[in-house]
Amino acid sequence: MTAMNARPGRAGGAPAQIASYRIERLLGVGSFATVWLGYDASLDAYVAIKVLAENWSHDLRVRERFRDEARMLWRLDHERLVRVHGVGELDDGRPYAVMAWADRGSLRDRLAAGALPVEQGLALLREIAAGVAILHTSAIVHRDLTPGNVLFRSRPDGAEQVVIADLGLAKALAAASGLTARAGTPGYMAPEQDDPLAVVDTRADVYGLGRLGSELLGTPVQGRPATEVRLRLGVPPKVAEVLRTATANRPADRYPDAAAFAAALDQAVLPASGPPPLRPQPGAAGPAIRTAAPRRRTVVALAAVLAVAAAVGGAAWGLSQRGPATAEDPSGRITVTLPDGWRSAGSGWAGRRGADGNLEPALVVSPDPDRWASDPAVPGAFVGVSAALGGQTTPAEFAAGHPHAECTASPVRTTRQGSIDWVVAEFTGCTHGKPVIVEAAGVGPDGAGLVYVQTAPPAGSGPSFVDSLLAGVRVRR
Repeated sequence: MTAMNARPGRAGGAPAQIASYRIERLLGVGSFATVWLGYDASLDAYVAIKVLAENWSHDLRVRERFRDEARMLWRLDHERLVRVHGVGELDDGRPYAVMAWADRGSLRDRLAAGALPVEQGLALLREIAAGVAILHTSAIVHRDLTPGNVLFRSRPDGAEQVVIADLGLAKALAAASGLTARAGTPGYMAPEQDDPLAVVDTRADVYGLGRLGSELLGTPVQGRPATEVRLRLGVPPKVAEVLRTATANRPADRYPDAAAFAAALDQAVLPASGPPPLRPQPGAAGPAIRTAAPRRRTVVALAAVLAVAAAVGGAAWGLSQRGPATAEDPSGRITVTLPDGWRSAGSGWAGRRGADGNLEPALVVSPDPDRWASDPAVPGAFVGVSAALGGQTTPAEFAAGHPHAECTASPVRTTRQGSIDWVVAEFTGCTHGKPVIVEAAGVGPDGAGLVYVQTAPPAGSGPSFVDSLLAGVRVRR
């Protein structure tokens, strides 16, 4: 049986029942609450029931904060956040919240079992940032991003979803300053959270993301403070700069929010033009980063973007008079007809490897491939093909499953261009970075795998530009 259908035995001392749920066992105990695993016999389903700790039951401020968490999660109702099914009070008056059960445990559990592979760590950090970006878009600061608050749950398709939990310290930005008690977990808490009079905003969560990144991707430096780590082999060198900026002492020196952090991370792992980098020699180590060191830097708020491609838009470029020029990735599996004046760069899909252990094929096409991911004025596109993804998801799930919370989503459409049936999701009116983001996915011919294109269409170009670009994409096994 799957974890969702398993029936774990109830621990001694647990309450027998909460509302209509039979209590099976204790899931965890925190400073403010206890979490129980409950079972609904009528639905044959398990839930997590969070109950306010007895020693806080008479503190009206804490009780209200507990209820605030349930209200926020109920209102947001997003797959990247723990969902709330209902609330209530025990006979003794303590409030509780019934939530979706994260049946695959927490990041804390996984890190306790050993370091994660670098590529998995990078992908996971990106997923965590996407979840936090949902909060920031709704003007909510989490305040306590730790491995214990990053959970995993099963999806109906058998895949795994990363969810952000425990918003008990989160508050609306309008009331996010002036707390009289320390809020946060040492080691992950931003320096300003130690000051009860400081203004705590989204940049505190950026600090937490940086600390999580250091734990996922680095190892401590012996004889150095715990905040100084050395990136492990395989971490793109530019990631060190991203983590340094995220964990600067001064909030003004950090990225402004989780979306900007995600954009910087994506750019840091974007394949550079030219030949692949030399592989490090055995025993070599990555650059050391001191995550608490202040560093002055001006940052530009960009939209949250996908695995290795950034937001889109830019100056007017057209396909109507394009020449016959084409670009091909080093493996020869992808060929793209180039719009007039565009060129290509890149040698693989960062973070995605095939069965042979090599990066799956990908390339960037743009008038300026080095700048399209970071400069709002430069259009471009990322094109990749993944045999592994072809067996894990569908084009509709992949294209629509990467929402951009700061944009307005247009209805998903389908179009056949070239030899591929594409699912196209367009996001417009983006409030940060480039104004338009177009996601497209399809199944390549002859078992080539899932083909993914994220386009930066030129300003005012319309759907015809995207369709013409897709028509020029050719892939093979």
